[in-house]
Amino acid sequence: MTATSDHAAGWDPFALLLIDVQQDFWTEAMNVAFPDYADRVAALLQLCRHEAIDVIHLRAKFAEDQSDWMVKYLFRDGIPCIAGTPGEQVFDYAQDIADEKVIVKQAFDGFLNPELATHLAANNKRYLLVAGLVTSVCVLLTAASAAQRGYLVSVVADCCADNPEAHVQTLEHYPFIFGQTTIDRIVAERDGWAAELAQLPVS
Repeated sequence: MTATSDHAAGWDPFALLLIDVQQDFWTEAMNVAFPDYADRVAALLQLCRHEAIDVIHLRAKFAEDQSDWMVKYLFRDGIPCIAGTPGEQVFDYAQDIADEKVIVKQAFDGFLNPELATHLAANNKRYLLVAGLVTSVCVLLTAASAAQRGYLVSVVADCCADNPEAHVQTLEHYPFIFGQTTIDRIVAERDGWAAELAQLPVS
């Protein structure tokens, strides 16, 4: 998404990573614990599009022939998000629109597809908002990888879901990796985040 105003330009260093909002990762326990999840993710995307925050969609997809499966899954009955199956499908409320980047991954950590880092560097992104499924797995591991690669990171807590206990523990246990925000705080927190970025060395 190209910045077209001073307002939009204020978000230039920022991007949202929306991770794995796909059928196979949604469980009945999540449905009970996070009944407003669809509305929250839809609201997050609406906010980002209104504010001109770049949105990058990360999505799992694996070949049926096991050629790109993570090794551990070769010893299990299957893997989520087999290409062409209903479980791979993205929920309607989390669909990409024109000009939003979609990156396919075959690992928990989205950065293991080098296309993500290349895209972020090409667009001068330095602060990442992270949301999606599942909090204790792909959200955590992608956020941790981002932090170790020199990005500042905030997890959008009310736009993530998991087993409820794992969700809470993940958000509570890793303040040394990422900050937390919620949809209604994002705009208000921009100036503070920008001040943190201003203290970093210019790469």
